Amino acid sequence: MPEIKSLADVNNLKISEDRMLFSANENEILEGTTTDIYFVRTMDILKEMNIENKIVTAEIFPRKPGIFVGLKEVHNILKGRDIEIWALPEASEFESKETIMRIIGPYSEFGIYETVILGVLASSCGWATAARKCKEACGDKPFIIFGSRHVHPAVAPVMERSAVIGGASGASNILAAKIMGMEPSGTLPHASFLIAGDTLPVSITYDKISPKEHKRTILIDTFKDEAEEALRIAEALGENLYAIRLDTPSERGGVTVELVKEVRARLDMEGYGFVKILVSGGLYPEKIKQLSVAGADAFGVGSYISGASAIDMTMDLKEIEGKPIAKRGRIPGRVENPRLIRLR
Repeated sequence: MPEIKSLADVNNLKISEDRMLFSANENEILEGTTTDIYFVRTMDILKEMNIENKIVTAEIFPRKPGIFVGLKEVHNILKGRDIEIWALPEASEFESKETIMRIIGPYSEFGIYETVILGVLASSCGWATAARKCKEACGDKPFIIFGSRHVHPAVAPVMERSAVIGGASGASNILAAKIMGMEPSGTLPHASFLIAGDTLPVSITYDKISPKEHKRTILIDTFKDEAEEALRIAEALGENLYAIRLDTPSERGGVTVELVKEVRARLDMEGYGFVKILVSGGLYPEKIKQLSVAGADAFGVGSYISGASAIDMTMDLKEIEGKPIAKRGRIPGRVENPRLIRLR
């Protein structure tokens, strides 16, 4: 259907009874069906008053510091509009209350998209900011985002893309990785070993069917003591084994500093110093630091990033027809930011 422009369009909107998923698709977002209804009502009123095309300056600012992600989607949402857009470069750091985006043009050109724009930025910046904290904890060591299972699949690629921009070295979500121009990263799930009944035959088969350049990483906490299983797999795969993965469940105490130290020591003593240790399972920045010191080489992070709070965003009208204006509590006129770059 065409873009939502009035309450009449909303009244005429019909949802198919055969709809398979409740998430909005790309067309529905661009058509304006995911906006708050009061923006559509506003357009009806402004049109009746014949003032819907007044030139306005709108500015967006965050409520707390973070990493700026979501610009490409916002730019695409506003593509073809008769407006001027200024923004921070994507991946920039920002401060609380800093102007991160400015839109100038007829209000009718973008007014109904306020909800959508703020939602894109709030979630994307929240995920990227959490990823940046993980990256800082990792230092020079890599981490992969494993968070798709914790969010709705419709937004999982957005979340993992945001995490990569924030600092993740790779993404396990196929679509997210492909969007970023990279190959998806991941090992094997416990299910593969449980179905086979033993970690070893799965590992041998994994080694056999994988291309030579693939970095074989084996999960070793399914059946046996982790240190014992690590040595068993290392002996079978030899130099083809890139890493072992520790994902010990919380019911068994999780991945601890002592466990990482023991596995590292036993691998080294048996001549497998080249085998790296990847850890995952409920990781957060402070725990990443601790496990890194203990000997972990890489990390898989999920819920800390996928469950990160969105960074509240606010859009204020700061000028009407070139005249400074603001609601009570705000200072009229633009809040200048020399870091903004004109996109169009």
